Amino acid sequence: MNMHAARAAFGFDTLKTILGIPVLAIRWDEAIALLTRLIDERRFTKVSFLNAHNANLACTDPVFAEALENFLILPDGVGVDMAAKLLYGAPFPSNLNGTDFIPAFLQASSHPLTVALLGTTRANAEAACAKLSTLAMQHKFVVVHDGFFSAAEEPAILERIARLRPDVLLVAMGVPRQELWIERHIDSRHCTLPVAVGALLDFMSGSVPRAPLWLRRLRLEWLFRLWIEPGRLWRRYIVGNPLFLWRVVRQKLSLGPRPLEARR
Repeated sequence: MNMHAARAAFGFDTLKTILGIPVLAIRWDEAIALLTRLIDERRFTKVSFLNAHNANLACTDPVFAEALENFLILPDGVGVDMAAKLLYGAPFPSNLNGTDFIPAFLQASSHPLTVALLGTTRANAEAACAKLSTLAMQHKFVVVHDGFFSAAEEPAILERIARLRPDVLLVAMGVPRQELWIERHIDSRHCTLPVAVGALLDFMSGSVPRAPLWLRRLRLEWLFRLWIEPGRLWRRYIVGNPLFLWRVVRQKLSLGPRPLEARR
């Protein structure tokens, strides 16, 4: 199920299109209810998140942009909120970044689920699995494989996922590899909700520190991440953030006045 099918099936008809990518504009509790219902009804749905970095990549990588058309996209971070405010006059109702939202969704899900983890290093995946098991004890968490595998190893990994048939498959391989891998290899035979979660498992493992809560509340977690990993992230934030905002301004100028919320 893609964005438009989920919207039609469940009545969430508010979308905000950011640089050509439709993003679901719903509240935190509505998003939890939506994912819960998708699992309960076993509606296969690929899930990802849009932030400034992903949007920039989609602008220059048509294969990635095309893959995102088949995902349910949730808003992630201050950048897309600024874009929504500029384009539609209001930010997204909630910041549904995967690092906070996915653990909260799993905690809120009372029905026991099977959750598979795929990606990052084996040590980080195992540590994240242990952490998630303490946060949401009602679920079964299983590490399928780390994210460093060859094409020759893929059939065995996919076979294991299909045998397990988890309700949720958390794929942590980084953007755009994780979305492209899900798009090319995962279907309803494997799981119900494959979710592209980026650095979630690294954060959950404790190997990558998160910003203090007060900094997150100021919407400045990106600045903390830049300070922690400047060599890897300077281009994403120092170059990427202004580039993203320039592209949003260009979208605004090309479209002219828009209503508060885009309904499609």
